[in-house]
Amino acid sequence: MIRGLYTAVSGMITLEAKQDVITNNMANANTNGYKGDDLSIKSFKDVLIENKDKLEGNKNVRNPIGYLSLGARIDETNTDYTQGVLQESEKDTDLAIEGKGFFVIQKGNQQLYTRDGQFRVNTQGFLVTATGDSVVGKNPQTGADEPIHVGNSKFKVTDGKVYIDGNATSKIKTVDFDDYKNLKKVGDNMYSGQNPNENAQVNIKQNMTEKSNVNIINEMVNMMTVMRSFETNQKIVQTIDETLGKAANEVGAVR
Repeated sequence: MIRGLYTAVSGMITLEAKQDVITNNMANANTNGYKGDDLSIKSFKDVLIENKDKLEGNKNVRNPIGYLSLGARIDETNTDYTQGVLQESEKDTDLAIEGKGFFVIQKGNQQLYTRDGQFRVNTQGFLVTATGDSVVGKNPQTGADEPIHVGNSKFKVTDGKVYIDGNATSKIKTVDFDDYKNLKKVGDNMYSGQNPNENAQVNIKQNMTEKSNVNIINEMVNMMTVMRSFETNQKIVQTIDETLGKAANEVGAVR
């Protein structure tokens, strides 16, 4: 009976974590470039149940009864990297990636990656994110990484290159990854990852933004399913608790 209590509680803990993931997806349904998460659940290793009631000759021998699951636990959080809907924008600083790939952002001493191309120009004339981090470009002559400077001029982005007055002043640095499982969300709609492919063909669209790929209706259905499952486990815990109370106070009472 205690084992059943542990099994139900493990289910409640796992479902609570899954609800947190769903809530975060819903909160970012309108965040440009956001990719939804899904929590995978798996059971603990099953335990073989045996007894020694079976007789062979004059000896009791092991008799397998079956397997018993000890509950559920969190397996891993998977991110859905499918592309969101591209929406037209009137701002030249709004960029979107069609297909695979990521923009490269300089945050402190490290380079991070994002799909959110809703950029702006800071007071120094550099292209930055909403949090003020520099968008990384490539110097057309040297090929070295550098922040993208556009000043107060109107600019055009064609084939990933930034043109001001018809001259290519920089190339927007983009990367892709062979295995997206190595990517990790680090906040501010950015990712960290190992071994980026800088030679990947990435298609950048100007005056466009990529919307979140979260389907709010699906997330609401998932949340209701999780809530129903949580309530079921909660009732099981209450039932076991009441049964244990009767066993301790009534069955075990001295009369």
